[in-house]
Amino acid sequence: MADPAVLAEATVDGPGSEAPALDRPARIRAALRSVVAERGFHGASMQAVARAAGVAAGTAYVHYDSKDDLVIDAYRELKAQLSEAAVAGVDPGAESADRFLAIWANVHRFLAAEPERARFLVQVDVSPYAGVAHQAYLDEHPDDRLAAATADLAERFVDLPPLVLFDLAVGPAVRLVAGVDELDPDALDRLANSCWRAVSVDR
Repeated sequence: MADPAVLAEATVDGPGSEAPALDRPARIRAALRSVVAERGFHGASMQAVARAAGVAAGTAYVHYDSKDDLVIDAYRELKAQLSEAAVAGVDPGAESADRFLAIWANVHRFLAAEPERARFLVQVDVSPYAGVAHQAYLDEHPDDRLAAATADLAERFVDLPPLVLFDLAVGPAVRLVAGVDELDPDALDRLANSCWRAVSVDR
């Protein structure tokens, strides 16, 4: 299903359409994430995405030259939102473990609010888009807030490549939500603490 918050007012472009033009790129990006989350990349043709966004297929190509461009832009937008949400309210002066657990809980909460976000991220992660999408995000956001907030935690992490650390640290939260698995608060706390132990030198 397309993101209802973004697509609620979407109508097919054409005579009588009242949808503001400036809303269309955001609607198309949200639709791409929804369609990919539901059908995977093979089921996410530009025509299918345009229908989900409530725009004509030609309109999608006005804003994005190709599906690849759209995927990268949709990923960058979601990663930026995730980064902002991850550090919201986190006390920079808290102990390392406490900060990690607060960030983990924020990531889970953000994704659980709209599980298709997690399913989209998982689809990207196992696709040929993974490397180029992540690099495109870093190029556009060299001051990524999540990376900045955890920079001083690096000395507490085991010596592994950054992407491996990310997968061990918050990957379980992403996959938990993507799989529509629900855990009670105590189980979530145990999982978050297990992730900390997996990446921390403080066993």
